[in-house]
Amino acid sequence: MAEQLKNLYSKEFILKLANKLFLTYSNFEKENFINSIFNPSWQDLELKMRMRHISYTLNKYLPFSYKEQLEILKEIKKDFGGLEAMIFQDFVEVFGLDDFEESIKALEIFTINSSSEFAIRQFILKYEEQAMNQMKFWAKSSNEHIRRLASEGCRPRLPWAVALPKFKQNPIKPLEIIELLKNDKSLYVQKSVANNLNDISKDNPHLVIEFVKQNLGVSKELDWICKHGSRTLLKKGNIEILGLFSFDKSHHINLTNFCYDKSVNIDENLTFSFEINSDEIIGNIRIEYVIYYLKSKNIHNKKVFMISQNKIKSSSKKFIKKQSFKNMTTRKHYLGKHFIAILINGVEVLKEEFFVYDTSD
Repeated sequence: MAEQLKNLYSKEFILKLANKLFLTYSNFEKENFINSIFNPSWQDLELKMRMRHISYTLNKYLPFSYKEQLEILKEIKKDFGGLEAMIFQDFVEVFGLDDFEESIKALEIFTINSSSEFAIRQFILKYEEQAMNQMKFWAKSSNEHIRRLASEGCRPRLPWAVALPKFKQNPIKPLEIIELLKNDKSLYVQKSVANNLNDISKDNPHLVIEFVKQNLGVSKELDWICKHGSRTLLKKGNIEILGLFSFDKSHHINLTNFCYDKSVNIDENLTFSFEINSDEIIGNIRIEYVIYYLKSKNIHNKKVFMISQNKIKSSSKKFIKKQSFKNMTTRKHYLGKHFIAILINGVEVLKEEFFVYDTSD
């Protein structure tokens, strides 16, 4: 089993943090700090709660003004990066909300080789105009980490982050940031711009469709942003967006030789195969499969999976796929009747039933 994310904050990490603090601040009570971190509830704390606990403990053992605390943290941040370094941004989120100027300068530094995408959102909520003007400034930075923060931080539906309900309702301000970054050459930034668009599409699909109409065909990079930013609309089979990406023609395609397992055991794979044929070149095609998972009360939940999304320059092609039915913490499989379906350019062209069993007993 993969190591739990919360274990990023291991004993080794805390020792390293304490040692770096001691080197910067010679009166730092290193042993007391370590003992305070590893209190009786530490093992039960998940990732974000461990971050928060570290923030409060840092504040306790750095008995200075907020500005002075930041100077110490800026110095030691140089030795930390990635997800584990988000303790510094969390500190700003907790203790810096009343000092916009100092906090914004700190978040700009802390985002490099890490990300301030979670912490900045509290400042957007409290200082929307100031914060979004800062995001526009960051969007013009020479550093890709700072430019990405401009987009990632204002995503309306950023996973695991505090919500930005005003931007869900009216995403005009995130769209202003997207306009500034849509031609960015950094893939790191492009991914964030596309994810921001995809967030917007869930509440305001018409705005993303309009964006695609205006920007598709401008450049290879912008084409990728348009398609990746439209992935939820494509998966939902939105007719207009399918047409914009030329996934609107399917009447010339036949699906044949569909073979599949009529039953599958828990912890095994459902295997299926089929062919698509045409009297002409198949061309642009988006092929997906759907599993209608049986849930409680005999309800089926639909989940769509990608098979292929490209231009096929032949008149036939065969596909072989498998779908795992291994139970996971995020998905429990119910025994009984399920369904599998095939989508071609958003149209369901085939649907068959199969059964899930558990013969391990």
